[in-house]
Amino acid sequence: MTQASLPNRWNLPDLGLGVGLRTQHFGHITERWPAMDWFEILSENFIDTEGRPLYFLDQIAERYPIVMHGVCLSVGSTDPVDFKFLDKLAALAKRVKAVWLGDHICWTGVAGLNGHDLYPVPYTEEGLRHMVSRVRTIQDYLERPLVLENPSTYLTFASSSMPEEEFIARLAVEADCALLLDVNNVYVTCRNHDLDPVAYLDAMPYEHVVQVHLAGHTDNGTHCIDTHDGRVIEEVWKLYARVHQKTGGRATLLEWDANVPKFSVLQQEVGKASRFRNGARLARPVAA
Repeated sequence: MTQASLPNRWNLPDLGLGVGLRTQHFGHITERWPAMDWFEILSENFIDTEGRPLYFLDQIAERYPIVMHGVCLSVGSTDPVDFKFLDKLAALAKRVKAVWLGDHICWTGVAGLNGHDLYPVPYTEEGLRHMVSRVRTIQDYLERPLVLENPSTYLTFASSSMPEEEFIARLAVEADCALLLDVNNVYVTCRNHDLDPVAYLDAMPYEHVVQVHLAGHTDNGTHCIDTHDGRVIEEVWKLYARVHQKTGGRATLLEWDANVPKFSVLQQEVGKASRFRNGARLARPVAA
């Protein structure tokens, strides 16, 4: 059944089509103010820094909506919640008037050490209770919903007692958090574990989905790697079309983090999503 428009749990806006803000495009953006609906920033790139990054971010945030997406919150870790880090996230969100902020369903460190990677969690009842508790603590402290992204996975835990999609759906409902549904990650994970991506998508609680990611990946035949270094393949576009059919439209972002092309190429690639969005076009913000 096609949904004309399925509201999300918090009535957060459908921002349209966006791309990740990358340093190599700072000059192009601030000189030309290109047609783009919004930008997503990697939160940690703008924390504990001054000078050039914030100089450009401040200008861009004056003209475009900004969403914060992080990699160091370590929601699944057993370490205590880092409230000092949450304070930094909150300060940056206030500075750029972030529409929402989030991270990943993973852990990134333990015993105070950051492994600088997104490590998978076991999908168990105990793991779910642990993450629900931490997400609720973080949301209560930030006083806003946390937007969490489904991971790309390459191995599974023998101890897991439920499918990934069930774990994520229950986490969203029981913690009352928002979801960033990365369609490419769904494809990569399902290819790696011989799962059905359509069944995965159909298990999602779409009233909790506020954002969608699209990206390219590397297909090595026996497995896929989530490399974000190329164009979106047709199979992922088909999955995105299904998400659009379920929701009627969600803020959609193209990730391209390696072999980053000219900004015009990013515009062209994310613009392909408009064919599933009732012919919508990228909005051109009015320059100050």
